[in-house]
Amino acid sequence: MGSSQDDRKLESGTAANAPQSNVLHPAFYIILWIGLSSSVILFNKWVLASAKFDFPLFLTTWHMAFATGMTQVLAHFTSTLDSRHKIPMTPIKYMKAIVPIGLMFSLSLICGNLAYLYLSVSFIQMLKATNAVATLLATWAFGIAPPNLRTLGNVFLIVVGVVIASFGEIKFDVFGFLIQIGGIIFEALRLVMVQRLLSSAEFKMDPLVSVYYFAPACAVANGLVMYFMELPRLTMGDINSLGVVTLIANALVAFLLNVAVVLLIGKTSAVVLTMAGILKDILLVVASMVIFLDPVTMQQFFGYSIALAGLVYYKLGAEKIKSLTTDVRLQMVDYQRNNPVKSKLVVLAAVACAGLLVLCAASPGGISGFGAISTTA
Repeated sequence: MGSSQDDRKLESGTAANAPQSNVLHPAFYIILWIGLSSSVILFNKWVLASAKFDFPLFLTTWHMAFATGMTQVLAHFTSTLDSRHKIPMTPIKYMKAIVPIGLMFSLSLICGNLAYLYLSVSFIQMLKATNAVATLLATWAFGIAPPNLRTLGNVFLIVVGVVIASFGEIKFDVFGFLIQIGGIIFEALRLVMVQRLLSSAEFKMDPLVSVYYFAPACAVANGLVMYFMELPRLTMGDINSLGVVTLIANALVAFLLNVAVVLLIGKTSAVVLTMAGILKDILLVVASMVIFLDPVTMQQFFGYSIALAGLVYYKLGAEKIKSLTTDVRLQMVDYQRNNPVKSKLVVLAAVACAGLLVLCAASPGGISGFGAISTTA
């Protein structure tokens, strides 16, 4: 009973105060993960689209090669990856279990980066809401879970929302759309293969150890594809124009994201992870509107809201949502009682931000049209 109460407190951000020490609040790890995850996506978009570095395969290969080098350093000079010694990995098991997963991971990364050349970050995040649907269908196809019509009905709301958002996309590109859907399918297959692998107790591993095993396979797979498709036209001039420091910083942020995932999993609950992921997606859509002036229409807001509502319901369920809502309501009442002035300012700021987003979306051409009007006035 005490354990479930502790989980409730953790999920609502009201865990009992531990002795004042150097232990950081779980909110720090949530903010760290959201910040790094968003930074990777926005950084990749900037490199590939804004900086005109038209080599998504090279970028993905570089990320995996960098991750391979970093995990090797951690393995040889620190105890961070010592848990890998508990995994009975052999060359044959590596080829049968790790390489296929690495290949799916590689293809999902390639498609994901390639999509940035054709679609806006905001629209890509909306499409990613269907990850849960693709993964569910993949678990049924692989026989990991039996088909369930009730569950299918739950995720149908996600599909409806994404379809509405897709029809509202101003800069819709068929090729980019298909590439992103392909990336979602490859990612779903990867997750199902990982689930099958981890169903065996001997292959239990944390995310950083999985990077240690998967990154080399991904780097080789990506490198082979890049060798034929991009390397013939890639020159040192292209790399120097972007900047070696920029490439290193880009790969470092991507690797630190994996470290943040390990910290987040160890400090929070599944509910917090789900809600943090949805908050991150919303922030990315807003950031894309502000930084890249990606157009987002009112129809897309409506469709994406439906998709997110369906995603929350599918991942948490009615009982968990009710429990979480109660915890949040109690916290808000407590905060308003102790900080009446600050609470009013927070509400006014939230209303102002929401009104601004609605105004931008309702303007001709979405947010980009609103920005164009304001800059030419």
